[in-house]
Amino acid sequence: MKRRAFSPPHDSYPTHSMPTKKTGPQMPPPTSPPMTAAAPSSPFTSMFSAFRAELDEHHDRRERVIKASRDITALSKKMIFSLQRARDVPAPLPSSIVGDITTRLANITELFSSIVPDLQGPNAWRYQRQVSSGVQEFVEAVSFQHYLTTQCLIMVEETQRLLPKGVQLMEDDYLLGLYDLVGELMRFAITGMATGGKLPGGDSRSDEMQSGGDIEALGGVRKRDVVQDLRELRTAFEGMDTRGGSLGRDVEKKMEVMRTCVEKVENAAYGMIIRGRERPKGWVPEERIQEVVESY
Repeated sequence: MKRRAFSPPHDSYPTHSMPTKKTGPQMPPPTSPPMTAAAPSSPFTSMFSAFRAELDEHHDRRERVIKASRDITALSKKMIFSLQRARDVPAPLPSSIVGDITTRLANITELFSSIVPDLQGPNAWRYQRQVSSGVQEFVEAVSFQHYLTTQCLIMVEETQRLLPKGVQLMEDDYLLGLYDLVGELMRFAITGMATGGKLPGGDSRSDEMQSGGDIEALGGVRKRDVVQDLRELRTAFEGMDTRGGSLGRDVEKKMEVMRTCVEKVENAAYGMIIRGRERPKGWVPEERIQEVVESY
């Protein structure tokens, strides 16, 4: 007898009705109203907008000052390169050098004048660090020019008169520019010894004429050369108390460089004097050596 498979009645399973899809017309999705400028939700919004505008103006001024300072530095270096072609001191500069440095000095003055509006009032101190490098290089260039023609240092008041009205010369920048001048005097002295066989320098009237001694024997004229001037500068710099503040940090970096420059000129002068005793009278370097030194 065969067994028949059991099949439960249809009503034992729950039945669920599936939802039917409506085929009627669909409504478009709701659209949001157009965006309109909302009124400020806080009274601080306008205040911070003013702050943003002020900061943008500050960054623009700062970039203008930095760019002008870099251009002034580059032009001042080119002035120094031209002045290094001089071979005597104190003496008038050759006309070719005068024309070159006059043009560059006019360009520097124009650059300084362009940032005068940005350096008024508190901004003169606010952007002092940004314009400082250009001012220092300018002081180095004009002090080197002044030394070649007079064999004296240019004073702060004279340097200030070379700057446009509205650009203040800080004493720190003037002093640091003189530190850099020592390096240019070193190059000038060594080039003069290598090409001319003598130490650059001249005779200068001095207040010591009434003191007697060697000066009186020289007829009231004191012999002075670049080595002596560099030694006097080194003594003056070493006697200054610049501890503390940003000037002290900058001077500390430049002091060792200044001493090294003076020692190089001293060693070159000692070598020239010692070797000079072994050379015949009237000896001068060969033209090839002069060309190599001048190109350097």
